[in-house]
Amino acid sequence: AILGPPEVNITSCPNCLNVTLKLPASHFRDNGKLLSLIDIYKELDYDITLKSQDGDHERARQRTTEEVFSVVIEELYPSRNYCLSVEVTASLNKHSVPSPWTCVTVDSEAQQGYYEAAVAGAVCVSLIIAAVLKCVHAAGFIFPKFSLPQTLV
Repeated sequence: AILGPPEVNITSCPNCLNVTLKLPASHFRDNGKLLSLIDIYKELDYDITLKSQDGDHERARQRTTEEVFSVVIEELYPSRNYCLSVEVTASLNKHSVPSPWTCVTVDSEAQQGYYEAAVAGAVCVSLIIAAVLKCVHAAGFIFPKFSLPQTLV
């Protein structure tokens, strides 16, 4: 039997990728109940291959006993595109199909506080404009408190 590809879902975090994996389904039944690959093999190995503009980066083989699990790949370059494929094998079955390549861009640290910085900047600019308008009003250039003599108009 050939083990199908796992489902791969990638979310980007600052300088890392959070990879959620769901093991492929099996077609074996026991008393009418569909067995999972963990029910059959007890534990499975998975290999994650990561590609970037620097080339391929194969991670060390990992082992799992869960149907759905997450892995965090850290120490990645911010704002860089990474593509990822996962292959699942068992100790008794090395025949498998890797997942399709999935690509994502890693977040940078600066993007996290972007919204707060934009709001703070907008508040500061608004305060400066209000102060300038108050000074111009106090000097009598807009909405003067007294009218000018007809000779100066």
